[in-house]
Amino acid sequence: MIATKKRNPAPSKAPRFKDEDEEAKWWAGAAGRQFLKRQSATGSARKPKGSPLVTAINRAASVQIALRLPAPDLAKARKIAGHKGIGYQTLIKMLVHEGLQREAKRA
Repeated sequence: MIATKKRNPAPSKAPRFKDEDEEAKWWAGAAGRQFLKRQSATGSARKPKGSPLVTAINRAASVQIALRLPAPDLAKARKIAGHKGIGYQTLIKMLVHEGLQREAKRA
């Protein structure tokens, strides 16, 4: 008799997160990627499941990147985002978007 390993299937729905940082790490990690692959395979990728953050961000149109920022800039972004009641990554995404629109008008 050959012992086989049971694979841990991806959860059927995204877990609850205590904050946006924890959620971002989960989605970027193996569990989040496996969840998205499973959702795509079952055809439910068109019907977003999970948190409001993921629903609000159109993953099909977004590309994950790594960006190095000076520590003081990141601290400032976190402070401003906290005052606005949004996540710092969302704030940075909004600022990049606004800056690109402004530059496109100048070109």
